[in-house]
Amino acid sequence: MNSDLSKKQFTVLETLAENVQGLTQRQLEEKTGFSLGTVNKIVKDMTESGLISDGRITEQGIAALEPFRVKRAVFIAAGFGSRLVPVTLNTPKPLVRVNGKRLIDGLIDAVLAAGINEIYIVRGYLSEQFDQLLYKYPMIRFIENPAYNEANNISSAMCARYLLSNAYVLEADLLIHNPAIIKKYNYNSNFLGIMKDRSDDWCFTVKDDIITEQKVGGLNCHQMVGISYWDEADGKKLAEHLQQAYDLPGGKEYYWEQVPLVVFKDQYKVGIRECTEDDIIEIDTFRELKAIDKSYDVQ
Repeated sequence: MNSDLSKKQFTVLETLAENVQGLTQRQLEEKTGFSLGTVNKIVKDMTESGLISDGRITEQGIAALEPFRVKRAVFIAAGFGSRLVPVTLNTPKPLVRVNGKRLIDGLIDAVLAAGINEIYIVRGYLSEQFDQLLYKYPMIRFIENPAYNEANNISSAMCARYLLSNAYVLEADLLIHNPAIIKKYNYNSNFLGIMKDRSDDWCFTVKDDIITEQKVGGLNCHQMVGISYWDEADGKKLAEHLQQAYDLPGGKEYYWEQVPLVVFKDQYKVGIRECTEDDIIEIDTFRELKAIDKSYDVQ
């Protein structure tokens, strides 16, 4: 994290970067959720320092955001997708079509729309089928995971562990409805999460916008969405900690997210970035797939 900008200053600058035509302070109040007084002070301070001019971000302001720019995206796409059988018997889950579009396409499109052109896909099960993506996305680079059938997804993260600084890590089988949740800039390491009164899925306990616990099931918690961002420092730490966790007895059974959130949790401060089920969902089962895409009812 670059400490030259406070999180509120970053939020105002990022919002102006997304709205290059400029915004009034009232519009900034509405988009950031900050009070008008807070917006007024931030705009005044950053206008004096040359980051904002007449309600628009300046070239100096864009330069101030540069340390927070996402440099690459790593897709974890090596698994079997066993809960989506029979569809995944012959097709990797990320390549399953939902209403005519492959799941991974929506995610790749969102990444590209955010100006992130360095894209890696870690593949394993039916790996050669991912080659079809190159026709539409020639910039993709593939990373082979030879251990996908004998370890959990930590083996995929291991294969890409030196690429995790300033990077998004995305599960490749999410159905995205709102591409804008993939941001060009991120202030600090974070996970997407959906606020739930009750969840039986993987979820987070959160205090002061920082994840304090990862667990399965909970009340008044954030349900985990498989998209995270890792800043430069945390990405470097993660490369080492993934190796250390993998080498532990039973280490191959870890999900990679448990490395920073459980195994080495005292060495990370991972934020939460809230989204909703209107933004993105995970299709876990064939029954859920049929509910979303009626064409599968005949199978």
